Amino acid sequence: MSTSKIRLIFADDHALVREGLKLLLATIDGLELVGEAGDGPSLVDLLAQCPADILVLDLGMPGLRGLPDVRALRVRYPHLKILILTANGEPRTVDAALKAGADGYLIKSGDLGELPEALDALRRGESYVSAALRPLLALQAHGTPSAESDFAVASPVPLTRRERELLVLIARGATARDVAARLGISPLTARKHRENLMRKLDLHSAAELAAFAVRLGLPVG
Repeated sequence: MSTSKIRLIFADDHALVREGLKLLLATIDGLELVGEAGDGPSLVDLLAQCPADILVLDLGMPGLRGLPDVRALRVRYPHLKILILTANGEPRTVDAALKAGADGYLIKSGDLGELPEALDALRRGESYVSAALRPLLALQAHGTPSAESDFAVASPVPLTRRERELLVLIARGATARDVAARLGISPLTARKHRENLMRKLDLHSAAELAAFAVRLGLPVG
């Protein structure tokens, strides 16, 4: 995406939610709200008429088939970033949405203060999942550890003490700003460290990093 304002559309069938989102989005620099939709057909028409960079989408809207439509949007608009904002926090649904082509997933019952962080991540070409969902996704991916199982394993890639500390912070849902404050570095450096760690481990999202941390038996709780 270019350095000009990010063009954003959001789709939700609740008018009060849309009004609240408009107020929140108005506080975020570099964004331009170019349209809103309250149902599936309206969203299809809007996207055809109004090019956008990011779509904030509620999966439960009338006239929307859910994940099949996410897959269809990904094919039709390959450069569109799709951020799911919905009430469904079931780990299997989150995982399926990301596999269907969503770039991020936020739950309405979580901290909507995460929205700016999520949009910022999407603008940088990264994925984003609500901090509250990351431990659940990690447990789904690897199972719940038990006293009978040797759950903690050695990392297949050697990690430094700082890298393990960074991994724990990310798994606990820390943002780049949180990591920067904790480690005494700038947010830009924190993002670069996270990118380097993901590249080193061949992982591609905060959820995958959280799952990896749980697999290692690191103290992410």
